[in-house]
Amino acid sequence: MNNQSLLERSLAAVWHPCTQMKLHETMPLVPIRRGEGPWLEDFEGRRILDAISSWWVNLFGHANPRINAALRDQLEQLDHVMLAGFTHMPVVELSEKLSALTGHELGHCFYASDGASAVEIALKMSFHFWHNSGRPEKTRFLSLTGSYHGETLGALAVTDVALFRDVYAPLLRTADRVPSPDWRHAAPGESPRDAALVAAVALEAHLAAHHAETAAFIVEPLVQCATGMAMYDAEYLRRAHALCEHYGVHLIADEIAVGFGRTGSFFACEQAGIMPNFLCLSKGISGGTLPLSVVLTTDAVYAAFYDDSTARGFLHSHSYTGNALACRAALATLTIFGEDDVINANRSTAAQLNERAAALAADPRVRHFRNTGMIWAFDVSTDDPLFARRFHQAAMEHSLLLRPIGNTVYFMPPYVIGSDEIELLVAGTQTALDDVLP
Repeated sequence: MNNQSLLERSLAAVWHPCTQMKLHETMPLVPIRRGEGPWLEDFEGRRILDAISSWWVNLFGHANPRINAALRDQLEQLDHVMLAGFTHMPVVELSEKLSALTGHELGHCFYASDGASAVEIALKMSFHFWHNSGRPEKTRFLSLTGSYHGETLGALAVTDVALFRDVYAPLLRTADRVPSPDWRHAAPGESPRDAALVAAVALEAHLAAHHAETAAFIVEPLVQCATGMAMYDAEYLRRAHALCEHYGVHLIADEIAVGFGRTGSFFACEQAGIMPNFLCLSKGISGGTLPLSVVLTTDAVYAAFYDDSTARGFLHSHSYTGNALACRAALATLTIFGEDDVINANRSTAAQLNERAAALAADPRVRHFRNTGMIWAFDVSTDDPLFARRFHQAAMEHSLLLRPIGNTVYFMPPYVIGSDEIELLVAGTQTALDDVLP
């Protein structure tokens, strides 16, 4: 097998996600043979630094030996069993550990296989809670401008990225929007906290007027990723939590992309000192090895479904719910967090990358260089509608996998990135920027 052979076969047989397939007439697919640590390798031995953790999922490097060892062990015991009427040790242990990480405030775990499905579960669960609680009028959902929560129909209803949702608008329930606390929207002289407070005032006004029909407010804590890595102050989460409590509206925290240490704390919500009614997790939960997602919720929500009537139960299912292999990978991921003191190690890595990137941040073409935990982003001043595509290709020429969102370039590397890889990432980004915007 070589690169060209795999390219031809893939184009003939595979419909790739989030892709206009016609682009691959001039922009070839990248064939990957293996991965190791933060690196990907093609069939001809070329190595590429995975600076976006393969769509934000890979935390501890490709082919991580500890996660692989756990999977091999689990394969010899149990690969999968349906979770309706059955249970198994990995799903029980994982649920207990996740609950403990929330201080047992969220004690019930419902599993699926991807982030959008987790969002669907949280939305349906909130809606059904109010129905079971004698409040059937609470049917509307609220999200931030620029929000992204997935591309299934329920998740799209609370997503505010036109490229993904506009064509499907006739199929979607109408959802409401409130202004994002994105600190780039701050007026001159205002701080990120000031921007958060202004957005919180708008949220309060909306809830004051519409709380009676609002089931839940869904938010991506601290970083709105797919809209261009919009970052905001934790004060907004504190205010949102208090307002939702006051007005009797569920708070759904979509930590699919930002959980598991990505923002500098294990859960992003920790930085605001709050826990939501529903916590959605996926991506990094299995260290980037197997599909898995989970929704954690409270005793109060669980109790609303606990009844003799089947119709009052939460009748939602996925064939691979709580898959034993995926849960075992997640348990291995949590073990690495504990054994390697990952959160503190990440702080050291972030400081090193920020120091190395100082010159890039000062580049006159770069605006709003920003960092939250192990996420970096900057906006590029250009009117080129093809900037993202051209920059991606230029970065690949310098052995970097970077995938800009519009004019926003971002880094979301695996936590195992080392000094040499940091040097390559920053220097290669600067060179790619020079190549595209000389």
